Amino acid sequence: MNEILKNIYDRRAVRKYKDMPVANEIIDQVIAAGRMAPSAMNRQPWKFYIVTDKEEIKLFSREIASVALRKINRIHLKDVVKMTLGFFHFSKVMDYLKTDDHVFYGAPVVIFITSPRKDEWGTLDAGMCAQNIMLAARAMGLETCPVGFGRFVTQTKDFFRLNIPAKEQVELAVIVGYGNEQPKVHERIEDNAFYV
Repeated sequence: MNEILKNIYDRRAVRKYKDMPVANEIIDQVIAAGRMAPSAMNRQPWKFYIVTDKEEIKLFSREIASVALRKINRIHLKDVVKMTLGFFHFSKVMDYLKTDDHVFYGAPVVIFITSPRKDEWGTLDAGMCAQNIMLAARAMGLETCPVGFGRFVTQTKDFFRLNIPAKEQVELAVIVGYGNEQPKVHERIEDNAFYV
């Protein structure tokens, strides 16, 4: 199989990481791959805010989890169930309870990706950028997971530590590190392509 296709098929959302740092030079290469993503009118609107300090990552994780729980209190039961399942990512509850990092899973690198608040295509552009980052990381022997809850960092008391200007919005976070699990591939829906 072609190496690019193999990389796409082998990439998984990993939620267990080895306690090993990732060199800044490797992070820089992964970010450079993100910059190569397509964007509307080639605006390249993304910015990257990278956290590698273990204690800072745990701090943001605790605060984001707290914000998420407050949001759960304000929504309907059906939405609570959906959000809770998403929060656990269908992993075993006991694994969840054993960790002290319920959002970033002990990954040594968290990349917050932003786009301008008034850019109607910014979310799509950031998503394509995140995919490039995840595929590049995989090609370099790293694992990743996109974290939608990363957007809640803006509602934490320590958000100011990221130095993200008010004109930007956090779209998502991508965690990066040396994986300590090999999740199985989920079945793919295959009856969803239509030639017209």
